[in-house]
Formats: sequence, C-alpha cells, structure tokens
Amino acid sequence: MSFLEVIPLAIVMIAGPQILSPIFLATSDQWRANSTAYVLGASLSISLVVGIAYLFGNSFGASGGLLGASAKQLLYVLVLVFLLYAAMDTYRKRNVSKPPAWMGKLTNATPPLSLKLGFLLLGVFPTDIVTSVSVGTYLAANGDPVTDAAGFVLLTLFLLAVPSLSVFLLEERAEAALPQVRNWMNENSWVISEAVILLFVVLTLQNLFG
Repeated sequence: MSFLEVIPLAIVMIAGPQILSPIFLATSDQWRANSTAYVLGASLSISLVVGIAYLFGNSFGASGGLLGASAKQLLYVLVLVFLLYAAMDTYRKRNVSKPPAWMGKLTNATPPLSLKLGFLLLGVFPTDIVTSVSVGTYLAANGDPVTDAAGFVLLTLFLLAVPSLSVFLLEERAEAALPQVRNWMNENSWVISEAVILLFVVLTLQNLFG
C-alpha cells in the first residue's frame, strides 16, 4: 500500500475515543508508562486483526482456493461492505458529542488498564475492525505480502503516540493545548471519518468494476 493510501486509513483508525484516550493518558500521573502501554496494546490488536483478515482472504483468494478466479471480486465486495458499515456506524454516532464517562477517569489510569484499553479500542471498536479487516483483505485480494500493512500499522501507532510525544517535547504548552485539541476532535471526528471512508468506497468501486 502506498503512503497516500495509508494516511486516510490511519486517520479513520484514530478518529473518536481512540485518539481522545491517549490525550487523557498524556496528562495522567504515570503518563509515560500509560501512553507506552496504550500504544503497545493497540499494536497487538491491530496486527492481530489485519493478520487474521489477510489469512482469511488468502484462504479464499489463492490459486486453487475455495473460490477460484472470482475470489478477488468477492474480496473487493467484502471490503466495500465493511466500508459501508463503517460509514453508517459513524453517521449513527455523529451526535455523541461528549466522551464516555469512563474517559474522564483516565487521568488516574494505570499501565495495565492502558494496555487493555489500547487493545480493545483499536481491536474491537467497530470502525477499527472494519478498517483493519479492509487492509488485510485488500492486500490478500491484490496478492501483496502482509508485511505491506506495516506502514498502516506504524503510522496509526505514531498518531496515537503524538499526544505523549507532544508532552515530552513541549511540556506545559502541550498540556494546555491538548484539552482544546481533544474538544475539537471530539466534535468533528465523524466528519473526517466519513470523508475518508467515502474516498475508499470510491477507490474500491473502481477496483471492483475497473
């Protein structure tokens, strides 16, 4: 996957509680350990979902596999279904303007909790499952190696680490700016997600009928 393809996918991955949580963790008492644990948990879950989706796609799409020559078209349809579901789910939750109550408690979080949170938010959150599965099946459909997903995974993890990196580099200035960034992203994340998902729906349709 090219870098230009990876950027919008990574943005979809972090839009919502996924990026709001590390902003809270970056201002917690154990912010270094919490932020590291969160990113580690996210890396495990993203890699796991992408890997499973890739194996599933290969089992159907390889020569001599279960579906023969039509497998690539079927996988593109699968990717399209995932993307449309993500678009509907994002639109359905567009009016949720306040973060969940549990998020306010993250300032007192511990590293084990942060690890679990990173794993769950990036691994079982509907839009993230859809995106990771789309990446895995897309690579399988095009006969690309699963290692091509490394850029997608690493960029997503970097974006999740930005709040803690900003605190490390900018200290008090970052601590003052992060709440404002958090509020803006919480209010506008669904619009960003919908725009990116729409872009990939168009690209998938081109691959399907092109």
